[in-house]
Amino acid sequence: MQGGKTQADFTARPRAQAPEQRGRKALSRRESKGDRAHVTERQLDLSRYGIRTDLAVEAREMAGKPDGELPGVRTETVKEHGITVTRMHVQTDEGARAIGKMPGHYVTLEVPELRRGDSDLQDKVATTFAREFEAFLERIGIAPTASVFIVGLGNWNVTPDALGPLVVENTMVTRQFFELMPDQVSDGYRPVSAVAPGVLGTTGIESSDIVQGIAEKAKPDLIIAIDALAARSLERVNTTIQIADTGIHPGSGIGNKRKGLTKDILGVPCIAIGVPTVVYASTIVNNTMDMVLAHMKRHTDNTDPLFGVFGSMEESERLGLVKEVLEPLGHDLLVTPKEIDKFMEDIANIIASGLNAALHSAVDSSNVAAYTH
Repeated sequence: MQGGKTQADFTARPRAQAPEQRGRKALSRRESKGDRAHVTERQLDLSRYGIRTDLAVEAREMAGKPDGELPGVRTETVKEHGITVTRMHVQTDEGARAIGKMPGHYVTLEVPELRRGDSDLQDKVATTFAREFEAFLERIGIAPTASVFIVGLGNWNVTPDALGPLVVENTMVTRQFFELMPDQVSDGYRPVSAVAPGVLGTTGIESSDIVQGIAEKAKPDLIIAIDALAARSLERVNTTIQIADTGIHPGSGIGNKRKGLTKDILGVPCIAIGVPTVVYASTIVNNTMDMVLAHMKRHTDNTDPLFGVFGSMEESERLGLVKEVLEPLGHDLLVTPKEIDKFMEDIANIIASGLNAALHSAVDSSNVAAYTH
């Protein structure tokens, strides 16, 4: 038999229930309880339909109240020029387990108006990004002359996943000048190299293995990994940039976790930069239900006739039920906005401009455009 399977593997299997039947049964289990608001995880196994997100701020929100204290996690939020900067430090293993993220520093830039394509706002975002990234370099002790290796993760043939290759294309690389003509390099620059290693499906090689091989030969002092992310909130798609000093695991946000790019694996400090460009269809359905419910509550306090048990369910339970219905049908698609082509060009230019300014002291906001393709 194929794959070493026997006849017993293909017989005596219970017939799978239709998604509609599972949904009705999940609802009936809730209605059988006197208090609809208190539903145990045993009644709906949410572990199979976990909420995936690459953003530390979203993981923090799911772990507890956004404004409340969480042991082992310190958060600071600053707002300026329409940009919300959230600096998070996961200090302990307890805090890491609580939010499902590795211990380390995370900085998130949220810019709700970024989708409008305002060039002045984009310049402000690039400047803010450069400032926050410089702080990361200082925190981990990277000297102004240290060599940097930029890795653009993702599939350049798939627009929402092409962030890494686009940033690499727009980044100023200088390592060749230091290797071939070091006496002609002016002050204020450092050796920077960059590569877009592709994805396992097109190269047959893990991106981490490619990066590790190059790093062993080039011996950089720092690796910067750039990748597209997945979010659990519609508002953060195409409006958010995350920086983390914990490295990155390509594909983790869409449940396709690959070998990571981390200091433990590569032997070199690794800073990850990501932008959420996709969201699950189940998230869109759940967020739409939230917005409709909020709209109806502005007009009436009695929403039970319209929403029934859905109105009293916790968000995670409702999202779990939506995923339980959609996933067996193959309908829990990854969705991206229709303007993704233009946005990817803009955000790649923002990140590349910010990196050029942060990595080279000779580059600043007054001349950064001359160094970005």
